[in-house]
Amino acid sequence: MSAVGPNARPTDQGDVPQRDVAFARSAPAYGRWVSWIVVLTLAANGLWLVATNPNFEWHVVLQWFTEGSVLKGLQVTLGLTVVSMVLGTLLGLLLAVWRLSENKLLSGVSALYIWFFRGTPLLVQLIFWYNLSTLFPTLSITVPWTDITFASWNTNDLITPLTAAIAGLALNEAAYMAEIIRAGLLSVDHGQVETTQAFGMSRSRALRRIIIPQAMRAIIPPTGNQLISMIKATSLVSVIAMGDLLYSVQAVYNRTFEIIPMLMVAVIWYLLITSILNVGQSAIERYYARGSKRTVVVNKRRASSDTALAAAPRLKEDV
Repeated sequence: MSAVGPNARPTDQGDVPQRDVAFARSAPAYGRWVSWIVVLTLAANGLWLVATNPNFEWHVVLQWFTEGSVLKGLQVTLGLTVVSMVLGTLLGLLLAVWRLSENKLLSGVSALYIWFFRGTPLLVQLIFWYNLSTLFPTLSITVPWTDITFASWNTNDLITPLTAAIAGLALNEAAYMAEIIRAGLLSVDHGQVETTQAFGMSRSRALRRIIIPQAMRAIIPPTGNQLISMIKATSLVSVIAMGDLLYSVQAVYNRTFEIIPMLMVAVIWYLLITSILNVGQSAIERYYARGSKRTVVVNKRRASSDTALAAAPRLKEDV
């Protein structure tokens, strides 16, 4: 039997020299270490410049970071985000179902809505809702083309900065969530839909029990991105005098002229919120990806075992 090991040599029968894969070592990754050193050096230098620059006025940042008006603006930002995201997701789900419907009317209405709200800037939509009274001084429930009126309201009483902000953010978000949810629904194997039809399930029940739970794996990641974008998009409501986080810090630096430190207060709060949301998004993604991860692990183990068997040296017996 020929020798097998790290120092195996060719035998007289012309065997190819073989080495035990257990003694294999990867080549040193010098380039990786150099890149880490360069990046860490640049990052440390940048942090040092920011921390030691007196123009940032970090003592002012600490003074106003937990001040009452700033925290109140933070509450408004979080409240707008939650309400607008929930309303936008619910409306987006309805639009996505309509978009996939075989009913041409529903599909067309959904496509028109998505086209309009995705094609116009959010800032323009917010300003439009805030100034709706210039177009319609009163809002009424009437019979079309008649003078019969069931109820009427003054537009300025209904469209406050809060309602204009919620309407603008939620309606705009619904257009994007509709496309996200539609893509998630389309990612589900069509055989699942055929199975629900074979069992006589209604379309609404099939969506609720079978299709949507499977589509969540494709819906959650972009929805998390939309939620983070919504947090930052709420800063636009400051143009309609809505007292969010950015509006609160603007009100302060308009009095004190401490523009940079007050903006840093807003930046740090936005970074904290988005960081927490990133952690929550990762946890939800892991929850919905449990089944797929098991499949990936099994496939990797099978591939590793097949590779090891193919690379293992074969023992040859001398006759």
